[in-house]
Amino acid sequence: MKTVHDDTGKRYLLLKRSERASLVRDPQNGNECYIQNDRLEAVDESALETAARTVSEPVRTLLTNVHDEATLGLLVELEDRGPLGIRTLLDAYDFCESDLHGRLTVLSAAGLLETVEVGGERGYRTTDTCATALERISMGDGCESTTTETHSSKTADNS
Repeated sequence: MKTVHDDTGKRYLLLKRSERASLVRDPQNGNECYIQNDRLEAVDESALETAARTVSEPVRTLLTNVHDEATLGLLVELEDRGPLGIRTLLDAYDFCESDLHGRLTVLSAAGLLETVEVGGERGYRTTDTCATALERISMGDGCESTTTETHSSKTADNS
């Protein structure tokens, strides 16, 4: 499978090419259609990269830079409690100094964290990109528990 774009710049995944037209799929919605070959041009991007672009940029950034649950948890904690100073991070969580520094450096370079001053010392907080990504990936968790709690409260009130 190859990535192509039409004369408007819209990207598609090329499924089948015939003499006059090609069958393409829109990676955003999965719709398939035929487009005249003279309207299509190859793109120097793999089909998998094109498919990955259907995920929002903040979530892609999070997914490609967070490689374990501890790092994800660090971001969640900074979003919930932050900003936090470096000493607080070292005291509160199970990271050695070099491991924490490495994670903070990677996350900062990715645009998920930014350095701030907290109580006169260096600290970190999540960026808007990180906050958006965390919100999008955790939306189902919050809705389910809220629905259950609301339902339980109504049931208790009706008793």
